[in-house]
Amino acid sequence: MPKAQETILEIDLKALKHNFEFIKSKLKSTTKCLAVVKAFAYGSDAVEIAKYLETLQVDYFAVAYVDEGVALRNAGITSPILVLHPQVLNFDKIIEHCLEPSLYSHRILDAFIETANKHNQNDYPVHIKFNTGLNRLGFTGQDVKTVISKLNSVTSIKVKSLFSHLAASEDKNETNFTTQQIASFKTIADNIISALGYKPMLHQCNTSGIINYPEAHLDMVRSGIGLYGFGNDPEVNQHLKPIARLKTIISQIHTLKPGESLGYNRAFKATETTKTATLPIGHADGISRHLGNGKGFVIINNKRASILGNVCMDMIMVDVTSIDCEEGDEVIIFDANNTAEVLAEKVNSISYELLTAVSQRVKRTLNR
Repeated sequence: MPKAQETILEIDLKALKHNFEFIKSKLKSTTKCLAVVKAFAYGSDAVEIAKYLETLQVDYFAVAYVDEGVALRNAGITSPILVLHPQVLNFDKIIEHCLEPSLYSHRILDAFIETANKHNQNDYPVHIKFNTGLNRLGFTGQDVKTVISKLNSVTSIKVKSLFSHLAASEDKNETNFTTQQIASFKTIADNIISALGYKPMLHQCNTSGIINYPEAHLDMVRSGIGLYGFGNDPEVNQHLKPIARLKTIISQIHTLKPGESLGYNRAFKATETTKTATLPIGHADGISRHLGNGKGFVIINNKRASILGNVCMDMIMVDVTSIDCEEGDEVIIFDANNTAEVLAEKVNSISYELLTAVSQRVKRTLNR
């Protein structure tokens, strides 16, 4: 593998395949698998990830917003795409690009029916979301009667799936709550199916739900973070491979004398002779300012180098006093050994936040 000559995010497609196959191994042969590729596929490359997953015969994709789905269609992705959080403004685009909306409120349901009627649609596929405890988006059980009435009064749309979202499926202390969510969704689904006269797909499990609640796999599961190498549990992580490797180089090395300072606001002041390395990556690239002043670290020649002073927009400075290195040497921000999860934990964050923060100006490369 060539050494970095600039800041690069390497995406390992073999690791992606490994993760996909691990997730599939947890499912019955009849259970479909939906890959969540929102937020640039968790900070990687949504188009390349989706293209590769299509070769692995993934059943569905999900994005957060309509334009994310449009970008996939424009890149040639043909698999069904669920839009989890569509806005009325973009409903025409949904139909134009054959995307499938999540309808989660009466306002959204009414507006999409109106749009589907305007475009003379018949049985356009939609997904009805129910809130069973996350309290973020979704109809409630009290809405069932009205939702059924609206669905049965039109022919322009047809329910492709009913779904919900688990709130704490990774937390063993919240087993009772999760079990209640599963039971609540089953009751809602049974009521709707009996009134519709046909059975849409049912799905509720995220990655941790797939692992911890096999009884809730239903007709389809949705995997996001698991595909990218993290399972929200150390034991599960052992079976997954992080697909992203963020690396950069040393641009320049300085030696600070005792009393000299470094960076904005003189946030670091040397108390002894200190060798520092400046790297071409900063908060505009996804390195949170919270990681500055000794909280975060990078890997240089297999040793940790703490981040010194404040994180700059385009640069960070690290302590290489005890590291044998020179300008041009490769630097690892995170990889499969020193993971994004470990780095994020230094500032009480999670792998999701660090991964999705990697700026689009950082060059992406694929390892096949």
